[in-house]
Amino acid sequence: MADLRVVIVGAGPAGIRAAQTFVEAGLRPIVIDEGNTSGGQIYRRQPAQFRRSYETLYGFEAKSAKAIHDAFDGLVGRVDYRPETLAWNIYDRAVHTMRDGVAHRIPFDALVLATGATDRLLPIKGWTLPGCYSMGAAQIVLKAQACAIGRQVVFLGTGPLLYLVSYQYAKAGADVAAVLDTSALSGQIHALGLMTSRPGVLAKGLCYRAQLLARGVPVHNGVTPVEIEGTNQVEAVRFRTRSGVERRVACDAVGLGFHLRSETQLADLARCAFVFDEDLAQWRPKTDSDGRASVKGIYLAGDGARVLGADAAENSGQLAALAALQDLGLPVAVRRMDALRREQQRMEQFRRGLARAFPWPADLARAVAEDVLVCRCEAITAGELRSTATLKGAPELNRAKALSRVGMGRCQGRYCGSAAAEILADVRGERVEAVGRLRGQAPVKPLPLSAVRGAAS
Repeated sequence: MADLRVVIVGAGPAGIRAAQTFVEAGLRPIVIDEGNTSGGQIYRRQPAQFRRSYETLYGFEAKSAKAIHDAFDGLVGRVDYRPETLAWNIYDRAVHTMRDGVAHRIPFDALVLATGATDRLLPIKGWTLPGCYSMGAAQIVLKAQACAIGRQVVFLGTGPLLYLVSYQYAKAGADVAAVLDTSALSGQIHALGLMTSRPGVLAKGLCYRAQLLARGVPVHNGVTPVEIEGTNQVEAVRFRTRSGVERRVACDAVGLGFHLRSETQLADLARCAFVFDEDLAQWRPKTDSDGRASVKGIYLAGDGARVLGADAAENSGQLAALAALQDLGLPVAVRRMDALRREQQRMEQFRRGLARAFPWPADLARAVAEDVLVCRCEAITAGELRSTATLKGAPELNRAKALSRVGMGRCQGRYCGSAAAEILADVRGERVEAVGRLRGQAPVKPLPLSAVRGAAS
């Protein structure tokens, strides 16, 4: 058993619970973490010199954050923890990493990908101005640097994170000029039936909104973004209300986010099969109920498999590790797995409710103006992307990438892929799944060429 090589990529809630489960079984997993400390994005730790309390930093999630941090701290010496390490490729039954400019090859018998999620973004006129941040970046600034992204901030998008980050900023004393939600309030009300499957989580979400209103923060639902204005810096946001009235809110920073998208590049490089998620209108790796991917020995957990939230990520991390142990021929508690599966089913119902309450605004993506940049890395406009279909005949997204360079930059389509697919599908008169998805390429993030020289095992 000591010879079994178990690797976990990611040290958020899913990765930490997976590591804990492997350690309980007598294994010493390797935990690869791109961050410098464990906790992931949701439970990102503050710098060592900061002294904010858990309650101040995490609010309602203080108890969960401390439990996660304590769990991983308790594994010191029993896991091979590798922080500040980029997992940049998977092939030949090994994870290829880079740290301090040196590449390493790490073979595995079982691999758990707990890679988390990133913001799902929609191109809006002016979204490339200085002062525009993703919702996740705005949250990192608040947690890790204890400061705001601006003096007057507008949060624009949809999804639970929109209200959470807005509340966190307002609670911290920032001037939140407005919260602009593209989703209609009526849709959120109609989805309450599904979301009552997790009454505690629903209550927190309602509390965030109530607290914003109590602080006098304007909250608008069903908006249509028109433009983020500014010359050399964000100056205002123009939008249309649900009734069609155009309004303007002065600000010097904007937080953008339209729910989340799973970070799937490594699963793609490992040749895992993907399926199209109708609820979220995006592709995700195909797994069974325990997290097994289509490739033997590879397991997915947390938001990297399916965006269900932090507590669901903890459950799925345990399930993925237990499934790996089971497949490796080691004893597992079947009742524990059954209980975790039942809990995940309840959380899946809540996820469907969120998808209905905060739908991806595909119509806005398809209506992006010709001169608006879709791909920021390669400076590709919506008009140029449309011409790849009308003039160059691109039948699917990867062909459009070859013809226009959309998604060919350093982010590999993480931030432009969703909108690019909608635009291409609209021009071709097809459903968005028909144009496929951008395939991952190694390295998943930029790294120096010198890093691959003399790679060590």
